[in-house]
Amino acid sequence: MNIVTIDTGTTNTRSSLWIDGQLKAQAHAEVGVRDTAINGSNAALKQAVRDTVNGALSQAGFAEEQVDLMLASGMITSNVGLSEIPHLPAPAGLQELAQGMQSVVMREVFPQPVWFIPGVRNSVDKVGLHNHEAMDMMRGEETEAMALLARLKLQGSAMIILPGSHTKLVSIDNEQRIVGCATSIAGELLQAITQHTLLKKSVEGEFASELHPEMLLAGAAAAQRTGLARACFSVRILDLFTESQLNEKANFLLGAVLSGDLLTLKNSSAIRMRPDTSIIISGKPMLRQALALLIKENGFFYGKQIVVNDEDQDNLAGFGAITIAAARGLVPQAAAQ
Repeated sequence: MNIVTIDTGTTNTRSSLWIDGQLKAQAHAEVGVRDTAINGSNAALKQAVRDTVNGALSQAGFAEEQVDLMLASGMITSNVGLSEIPHLPAPAGLQELAQGMQSVVMREVFPQPVWFIPGVRNSVDKVGLHNHEAMDMMRGEETEAMALLARLKLQGSAMIILPGSHTKLVSIDNEQRIVGCATSIAGELLQAITQHTLLKKSVEGEFASELHPEMLLAGAAAAQRTGLARACFSVRILDLFTESQLNEKANFLLGAVLSGDLLTLKNSSAIRMRPDTSIIISGKPMLRQALALLIKENGFFYGKQIVVNDEDQDNLAGFGAITIAAARGLVPQAAAQ
């Protein structure tokens, strides 16, 4: 079966061609829903989807009519995407996501209908100052979470951590359903501080290149003790008055920023975290390593910790979309393996 999956985020769009469950071609464009928000039009996003789909097909020597199924997930289903699909209220697992899929005809994008996968939101009524912290939502991470659950064959409750521009903490219950999520803008904060503040000179606008445990933990401890703003300025102090190397200072800053995610993991009412909950850490290698060390050294949980390897987290969005479509009956189970 020939399937095209589309994954759109805030700043990027990726289209992939899968043949009988195997990835064969992929194309990428640095266009996302941010462009819609800025321009007031989704024309650029439509063009990016067309270009990346055609690019993936061209790489494989495929024609449009050879595509059997089109799947889309991520921010493409938001009000600044291509077709707004309401969030599903948690709890929502594989079956709920499958039944929540919607088929939309968008001939200006592709001749065939596109099946959109909905996002998931926490179940909080009448959000206000008294309960806003318990509310959160996701578009795209629910698909990645289903992919990880399938690939890792996980049993029991878990907390899936997906760091990136935003860190998404996804709470999974014993029935493999998403029961809540919490989001931080840790990645965006790190980029802004690294490249658009006084600290750019201290770290030369560069992120940590390899893990330096002592400096990472020191940065996190400083932020927990005196706050993020003070810990960040300490990077400049280390630059001016110590012999700290570039990567060491970048690790200190990384630890300071990620310490906020530890507080979210501990204290957020948006997720269900117990001491025995298994923690699954995905994301880029540096972020995986850093979060794994910070959680381990923090010592506040006693469950199993799984740091996802490169193979298991490769092309999560596409694999997850096919897994959800298979639960809907759109894909033969053999083609979803």
